[in-house]
Amino acid sequence: MKQTKILILLNIAFIIGLSAQTNYVSKSILSAADTEFLMEMTKEVMDSSRIYPGQKISEEFGSNNTGGVLIRPGGRSCYPAFWIRDYAMSLGCGFVSKEEQKHMLHLTASKQCDQTWISNNGSMIPMGAIADHIRIDDSNPIFFPGTYNYNAQGEKTWGMFPPYGDQFLFIHMAWNYLKTTSETNFLLEEINGIKLIDRLELAFKVPPTRQDGILVYTTDDFRGVDFGFRDVITITGDLCLPSVLKFRASQELAELFERIGRKDKADNYLKLANRLKIKIPETFSDHRGMLLASTGNSSQPDVWSTALAVYFGILEGENMKKICRFLSDSYKNGTLAYKGNIRHVITTDDFNDSTSWEISLATKNTYQNGAYWGTPTGWVCYAISMVDINVARQLASEYIEELKENDFRKGDEFEAPYECFHPNGHKQNPVYLTSVTCPYAAFKKLLNE
Repeated sequence: MKQTKILILLNIAFIIGLSAQTNYVSKSILSAADTEFLMEMTKEVMDSSRIYPGQKISEEFGSNNTGGVLIRPGGRSCYPAFWIRDYAMSLGCGFVSKEEQKHMLHLTASKQCDQTWISNNGSMIPMGAIADHIRIDDSNPIFFPGTYNYNAQGEKTWGMFPPYGDQFLFIHMAWNYLKTTSETNFLLEEINGIKLIDRLELAFKVPPTRQDGILVYTTDDFRGVDFGFRDVITITGDLCLPSVLKFRASQELAELFERIGRKDKADNYLKLANRLKIKIPETFSDHRGMLLASTGNSSQPDVWSTALAVYFGILEGENMKKICRFLSDSYKNGTLAYKGNIRHVITTDDFNDSTSWEISLATKNTYQNGAYWGTPTGWVCYAISMVDINVARQLASEYIEELKENDFRKGDEFEAPYECFHPNGHKQNPVYLTSVTCPYAAFKKLLNE
């Protein structure tokens, strides 16, 4: 707790210090007061998401027996397990101690698949795969969405191969620990007889490509979820969002190898990142510059992939500005956002009148099939700020106003930040972690540029 308070004070000092500078005024998306509000809410949502050793979250599950703090996707009674994806995506907020990071990194590595096997439902878990989530009571890894049951995992509904994004986010966990501590010895530590750096490289190679390709690729018969925030959507072909994550993971893995003296491998991963930087827009861009989610099923123009590609620096120059202007115009004409939260697909790009994505388990305008999410708001604000800072500020202000209106700290009947919601009354999961950690990290990044 002491370290968390120190982090808060440092962040406040950082914000106050920059607010006096012209550069801050030109690049800030939020006012100093709103930045402090979001910082405090992010810290408290993070606190609510911690599962301490011996703590029980739900009567249906046992206590946290992993020996350290775990961070789940949200507070209150939802998600009584450790999800690699949500945790790794939240690291940019700066509110996870090095001790907590080390425990969750080691736990994730120790549950990496060390032998390819076939589940009782006929799905394959390949060597090197990273779990979708890990149970807190017995530490059993669950490699597929849709269940907490180790023996029942891998039902075809959720794909026949583990989700592709978690492998790249595992690498991000290690990279963030390096940045937090400046240590390198941890990369050479053996976990179940395999050095961590070797586990990271093994994980990187799990998501499939075409025989002569570099983009993440899947088929109808051997599908894996492209990214866990649309695991009820069937997306096939060359896949954009996990390829965007692969781009960043290539850069991060290059830095990790560089730090342990393996310049040969570092150079190879940097070359791969440069190839992905060319291949992603070349493969997925539509006539407006928006990136398609895929080249197969559910190949709609994808707001999340597009904004994240801008955020990671894949899209640059006039092409990037064209895309950012389109996102800005989509916000202004009401097809992109609602109360500062963002759709996966803008309303005018819905597949048809019955569904947003082409193939979805969720009905239209609910959950991942047309509801509005806080997780990508910072990425979208970042992109729009490249062409119109005032529009980006307006979007960010609406996002903050919704958080203030439904702030979970007001009482049990208040639940913001939600995972997602829709004006039709649909709401999903209260006190949701990435709905604040990801935007907060994006707003901080803008200040540092």
